[in-house]
Amino acid sequence: MSKARPTAAERSRANPADAPRAVLFDAYGTLFDVYSVGLLAEQLFPGHGQGLSLLWRDKQIEYTRLVTTSNHGAHYQPFWALTRAALVYALKRIVAPTQPAGTDFEPQIERLMNQYRHLSAFPEIKSVLGALKAQGIPTGILSNGDAAMLNLAVKSAGLDGLLDHVISVDPIRKYKTHPEAYALGEQATGLTARQIVFVSSNAWDALAATWYGYQTLWVNRYQLPFEELGTQPTRSGTSLRDVLTFFPSPSLSKSPTP
Repeated sequence: MSKARPTAAERSRANPADAPRAVLFDAYGTLFDVYSVGLLAEQLFPGHGQGLSLLWRDKQIEYTRLVTTSNHGAHYQPFWALTRAALVYALKRIVAPTQPAGTDFEPQIERLMNQYRHLSAFPEIKSVLGALKAQGIPTGILSNGDAAMLNLAVKSAGLDGLLDHVISVDPIRKYKTHPEAYALGEQATGLTARQIVFVSSNAWDALAATWYGYQTLWVNRYQLPFEELGTQPTRSGTSLRDVLTFFPSPSLSKSPTP
């Protein structure tokens, strides 16, 4: 019978240098609900809200990969610009065919983009950040978002003072999953990737962070399968609260999710 792979906690006890000492969170989809804009999209375009929000998100991520991997980054644009471009594409693909030719969508675009500035935060995040702060664990965001977007999102969600780092990939002009994007977490914290827990609800992000060397938590809110590329995250869970299992405390954590 093959021996079970040791858990993160078991590895940390065996090698204290690997014990996690900080937590970095992805922002969009992990702390902030990117699909919360679907409610406004449905009001603006009845019958198309869900489809529009899903395609908007997919195209947004596709554009980050396209500008990072093509022509050595010569076509880089900030995340805000890519987010708007992805929305325009989604509207042309889903809504425009149902409207009279030449329909001006600019007012709706502005409303949806303004909503994106103030995305709803998942409800457990404040208590999770507070619990980590109480244990002296540094926390931060490592995100594709540019600094202005992230700072406004943090402020709108009432997370001021709960995060030690808000790290944007914008200064290096390379989006995740480029290794240089994940290296920003090590540079900001002064720790090795192995000493940091990276938390993401995006399976592709959790996978790439695992490949880079982080201990990882995939927050699988929607009961989806993980990526089929031969690597699993350090742990999986269904809530941001599951990050507390990396820092055992009788009053704060629960049994790890296998």
